[in-house]
Amino acid sequence: MNSLDVQVIQHALKWLEQGHGIWLCTVLSTFGSAPRGPGAMLVVLEQGSFCGSLSGGCVEEDFLERLGRREFEPRNQIIRYGEGGFAPNLKLPCGGVLDVLVEYFEPCAPSKEHFAAVQRAIQGREVIVREVTRGSDQVRIEKNMGMDCPVVTVHADRVRLRVGAARRLVIAGLSPVAEYCASFAVALGYEVIVCDPRTELTAHFHMPGVTLIETLPANYIAEGGCHAATAVVALTHDPRLDDLTLMEAVRTPAFYIGAMGLQRTSAKRLDRVKRIGALDDELVNRIHAPIGLNLGSKTPAEIALAVMSDIIRVGNGIIKSAL
Repeated sequence: MNSLDVQVIQHALKWLEQGHGIWLCTVLSTFGSAPRGPGAMLVVLEQGSFCGSLSGGCVEEDFLERLGRREFEPRNQIIRYGEGGFAPNLKLPCGGVLDVLVEYFEPCAPSKEHFAAVQRAIQGREVIVREVTRGSDQVRIEKNMGMDCPVVTVHADRVRLRVGAARRLVIAGLSPVAEYCASFAVALGYEVIVCDPRTELTAHFHMPGVTLIETLPANYIAEGGCHAATAVVALTHDPRLDDLTLMEAVRTPAFYIGAMGLQRTSAKRLDRVKRIGALDDELVNRIHAPIGLNLGSKTPAEIALAVMSDIIRVGNGIIKSAL
């Protein structure tokens, strides 16, 4: 899940608590070019306030206008934008088509309980499936699901939507490469957390969309900072930060763990981490070191690009091809 969708759920809960009915829109499928993929969400008030995105602007504006004209009944329904459906105010890029699930929630206790469960899921506590019955106001939640089930499944009478943790990047320590990684990750929709206790470096650090926590990265990880949608990167070359981070991270469900360094440096680090942390080969083999795709990177920006590219590769389930 994208970090923007975390904000959608937070706004939905807040508006329900304030006594407002809300409309929740979810992208089900895209054809052609589309800025947002399946699972992307938008929450809307009839008064015009909204949070989230379905298309980058054109669909949202049209939906708000139609909602203001009361064109939608308060029931679960699928609408289409593009060829064969509504024509948005601005043409979708490359003739794209979006299918969108639209739901209405009254400001009642069941609605609040529903979104509270969704919030727990996006915070990494569990994976759930929202099953939405088409043509009605019925929606239910299935708990204890796995990340291997599809994000979106559309049936004739219902829609099933997997909800799991928002993608998170934990950066262990500030460095030029770390700052570029943080910037790229924010643009990719990650929740970005930088952990560094060195006040001489953190005093002047500020980046929109990035949370700075002035503590040892290993402490943050040990206190539950990683879930199955978390990537952990150690980018400082400082063993006091990097080694402890790796020793803690391999014991979490994080999907990606990596450390920066040349081949020889990385081999020494892995040997040191294995010995000091009393780790077996299976745990040590979870560490990507040297980190990142081999792009021949030299500058901090190029190295960060290689790191984020590898994180995306692993997150998308793509196996490296043999050389």
